[in-house]
Amino acid sequence: MKTQLENIYNSALLEIDKASSINDIDEIRGKYLSRKGEFNEIKKGLKNLPDEDKRTIGALANEITQKLETSLKSKYEEFYKKELNEKLEKERLDVTLTGKYTPTGHIHPLTSTTNEIVAIFQSLGFSVVPDEHSPEVETEYYNFDMLNVPKDHPARDMQDTFYTKNAPNIILRSQTSGAQIHAMEGKNPPIRVIAPGRVYRNENINARKNNFFHQIEGLYVDKDITFGDLKGVLNEFIRIYFGASRPTRFRSSFFPFTEPSAEVDVQCIMCEGKGCKTCSGTGWLEVLGCGMVDPNVLRGVGIDPDVYSGFAFGMGVERLAMLKYAIDDIRLFFNNDVRFLEQF
Repeated sequence: MKTQLENIYNSALLEIDKASSINDIDEIRGKYLSRKGEFNEIKKGLKNLPDEDKRTIGALANEITQKLETSLKSKYEEFYKKELNEKLEKERLDVTLTGKYTPTGHIHPLTSTTNEIVAIFQSLGFSVVPDEHSPEVETEYYNFDMLNVPKDHPARDMQDTFYTKNAPNIILRSQTSGAQIHAMEGKNPPIRVIAPGRVYRNENINARKNNFFHQIEGLYVDKDITFGDLKGVLNEFIRIYFGASRPTRFRSSFFPFTEPSAEVDVQCIMCEGKGCKTCSGTGWLEVLGCGMVDPNVLRGVGIDPDVYSGFAFGMGVERLAMLKYAIDDIRLFFNNDVRFLEQF
């Protein structure tokens, strides 16, 4: 049995020397050292030997097994390093080559404009109305009735407002002004909030109008609030937003929920007030509507107009973005043209 062990060991060494890959080493290990391998089969016969021979042959078998394990491990590591180096050489990268450009996304210009406007008003002490107080699907009660809009007002017509099939009085809001009512209901002044959001109007789409756009509503109610406070806040916003102090003018206007009402113009950014196509030769561009909150609106939410007063304003995000970035077609914001969007 001793001779048999030595012969098997020598045969295994010859096969290890002739091996040419890791797979060959794995096959040799299985052939000689697995549970069904030749060494294990011999060990099974030790039980039939005398006790003295058991110790001698058992010790020899263990010694040969260890030597064979060492030889297999050494050869395996040799092949492993060789194959690894060949793989690394084959897959080697030239780190000096120019990398492949992968375009990344960017914040949409309307989103960045909204964020900028919100940040400006937050710096002036305004807080943002929670989403649940500024819903896009609204009732006529909040969108019209509580804003002092008469039942026969043209804005209520199907031509201007999107009515849903859920109920006769459920609409897609046509203005963010309804957030004023939500913000004032059940609350005591002072109230100083802004409400950004999407609005919908049944209008023909052209370079200046879309049936879906974005507004930001502002409201400030407290004791002794005057039109002078309104002008001061809006002039400061315009100064910060456009990056410099620009001439402004307040033109008398009409909104059902403010009295007095005004529209705010800024000096044309394209021609510096000299008159051009963008401003239709007037030298001025309208940026927003505003006014003092109508006493009827305050009464409707339980605020005493003899004690409190306030102002409100609303501005179109697309309009302000177009003015700041000299964009002449509102549709560019919604066409998802990468050539346009990548400029921002």
